[in-house]
Amino acid sequence: MRRASCAAILAFISALAKGQALAPTEAPTAALATFIGTIRLDGVLDEPAWAQAGVIADLTQQSPKPGEPTRFSTEVRILADKSHLYFGITCTDPDPERIAVHTMQRDGNMRGDDTISIVLDTFHDHRTGYFFEVNAAGVRRDGLISDPNAESASLDWDGIWDVAVRRTATGWTAEIALPAQTLRFVKRATGQWGFNIQRYVAREQLTLRWSGTTLDSNLLDMRRAGNLDGVCCLDQGWGLSVSPFLLGRYEVDQVTDHSFTKGQAGLDVGYHISSQLDGVLTINPDFAEVEADTRQVNLTRFALFFPEKRPFFTDGANFFDFGLDLQDTFIPFYSRTVGLYNDRIIPITAGLKAVGREGAWGIGALDVQTRDVYGVPATNMAAGRVTYDVNENLRVGAIGTNGNPDGRTDNSLAGIDAVWQTASFHGDKNLGFGLWATRGFGDLGEGDRNAWGVKVQYPNDLWNLQGSVKQFGDALDPALGYLPRPGTRQYTSYIAYQPRPRGGLFSGVRQFFFEIYPVLVTDLHGQTESFRVFTAPVNLQTQEGDHYEANYAPEYQRLTEPFEIAPGVVIPTGSYQFHRFRVQIESSDARPLSAGGTVWFGGFYNGNLTQVEGFVKWTEGSGHLQLALNMENDYGYLPEGDFIFRLWQLKTVYAFNPNLLLSAFFQYDSESQDLGVNARLRWTIQPGDDLFVVWNRGWKHPVSERAPDLLVPEADQIIVKLRWTFTR
Repeated sequence: MRRASCAAILAFISALAKGQALAPTEAPTAALATFIGTIRLDGVLDEPAWAQAGVIADLTQQSPKPGEPTRFSTEVRILADKSHLYFGITCTDPDPERIAVHTMQRDGNMRGDDTISIVLDTFHDHRTGYFFEVNAAGVRRDGLISDPNAESASLDWDGIWDVAVRRTATGWTAEIALPAQTLRFVKRATGQWGFNIQRYVAREQLTLRWSGTTLDSNLLDMRRAGNLDGVCCLDQGWGLSVSPFLLGRYEVDQVTDHSFTKGQAGLDVGYHISSQLDGVLTINPDFAEVEADTRQVNLTRFALFFPEKRPFFTDGANFFDFGLDLQDTFIPFYSRTVGLYNDRIIPITAGLKAVGREGAWGIGALDVQTRDVYGVPATNMAAGRVTYDVNENLRVGAIGTNGNPDGRTDNSLAGIDAVWQTASFHGDKNLGFGLWATRGFGDLGEGDRNAWGVKVQYPNDLWNLQGSVKQFGDALDPALGYLPRPGTRQYTSYIAYQPRPRGGLFSGVRQFFFEIYPVLVTDLHGQTESFRVFTAPVNLQTQEGDHYEANYAPEYQRLTEPFEIAPGVVIPTGSYQFHRFRVQIESSDARPLSAGGTVWFGGFYNGNLTQVEGFVKWTEGSGHLQLALNMENDYGYLPEGDFIFRLWQLKTVYAFNPNLLLSAFFQYDSESQDLGVNARLRWTIQPGDDLFVVWNRGWKHPVSERAPDLLVPEADQIIVKLRWTFTR
């Protein structure tokens, strides 16, 4: 039974393979034009050079009805000089008053906005690339591409580039400038990159695209991209960038009334070792401007996952990706372990990184030295990743880490992996296989130090099938990685049938998602530790973008030691089987006011648990002001005791313009009884030059005491940071 789901998926895919394969569609090609002169970014394509640009006359509907005509035309013009690649896009809209804008925040949520997205495969390896997106207010979002089947790019990377938009009587226009020094690329005489462009019309949930216009095509899948010719003219210059910063910090402990003021300076130096390979040196870095982590409620026995946000680690992070879609079950190199220990920030003295490609080789190397503080000795931590493209489908690689954030014990890890993927299975379907193995070394104790896994995936629009088996030794403890459940063997499968009604009774439904997601976890001797079968008998998205879902999830947990789920509430050892249910309703992000709610209810170990989550988001018509409220309330009723967890979050953003934003992020959770605010002013003077003013404050909410003050101040922190960038 343990292998039944995976076997069913393999059998289904094998049956599909017997069908007659179709010839893949030939990728389209566009040629840019070179010019000498100046492009002024103002959203108006009035410079003479635009008349000579390479032109894509229109885009094709990709979703919901591939290839059918629409009321929206899109013209794309492409230019380049020695230092920049330019895109000029004209978006015609029959009802421009309804163009949707909900954010002016860099890397903000644009799911409900009218947008233009560009992807560039600068190595032309059909696997990795850059993602750039802009909405109708001129807000930038960017990221790195490493997984062709991912729902989104890794958006933590921030490149230096610029854009200007202009609303017109017939729609909107955008001028985008990408500096050559922002990109890593292969300098070839042919000057050809992979390239695709997409337009999204939010109110119609309509996607228009240049290449890859089937429902099975993902914008991030560079195998389905077209070709951009003529980029051989781009010159990265010396490839040198120098980014110094100055920082002033004032902190006060409101409890002890102790305060201090501190000044700090640091430096980042980047250099293009080759046109494809970059080196970065950071000295005395500080990441005070990074937004605070989003708090989470943990109702499990395992560590939570938090994404990396620090720029030094996010740039080039895709070169350290390992295996096929491991997600957060196992990450051999988890950069958040560097410079953080026991929830305390450990200052970094210096760090050195090299990321990029050399021919068929992909390279990621990082070395960081931390300081001796808080009783943690100074220590050195390093990670390295190498990949080799055997052919257009197969990539093999190796990874290694060395060092321990505790500064006292030895810890290292080595691993190998292989990933085979295609976008032309059975003609034009996606199919992938991955396998990997790792071993830990150092002060790990007795036991199994090995881990391995295999996965098959068939991620397509009508059928989305996944199956995997992973095993993690009980002595495996990757100090620079993330592994929440060592000593287990994990079987997962996922089957989703996702039809799109063509009319009739269900004409208001855009797509159904009938899902079953079984997960079985055993110990290394085969005894079950837990299983869960998530099902979605009702899951649909309407033509307007609203979402309705009902779920049933039977679950089993075996506790080998007591589990304290809340202070004073300890679930004893034993086996527990229970049933969970969920109802979820969410309105479309394209509306100025959107809201949603989720309720999980049913059994929980030897009692009951009800989880109520909700959100409300409102955006002022022009996108300048946005308010978002999220709430989670968990009510547990167990024989060992009752508990209530509350997590409330309020985010406010006011944008004077896309380059000057004021935001405040309030978070309260009942477990810590702490209310915190992270307020930030960010002024992008010009791309690469930024001024940050950050205010952090914490209050204690003594819910268990009859205190005269509802909120008691704990700490204040004010930070001013100026960063600028010189390139040559």
